[in-house]
Amino acid sequence: MSTTPSGLHRRTVTVSGHRTSVALEPVFWEMLRDAAHARGVPVNAIVAQIDVERLDADEPTGLASAIRQWLVGQQRDGDAS
Repeated sequence: MSTTPSGLHRRTVTVSGHRTSVALEPVFWEMLRDAAHARGVPVNAIVAQIDVERLDADEPTGLASAIRQWLVGQQRDGDAS
């Protein structure tokens, strides 16, 4: 995992059979790994799910933004229960 000057960590993930690079803050990578572990699936599977959801949205965002938004939504849903 490489670090960009802004403190983002860049990692390569595979989505729909294609490798792509995503830059996220370390806390988001940790949350993504935790979400994948809790579901018993690889990080790539979570990212692929997020990618499908973002592409189905009326106004799709970038993948990194979609990941952040999904993770915040998961955190809110968990706090509500």
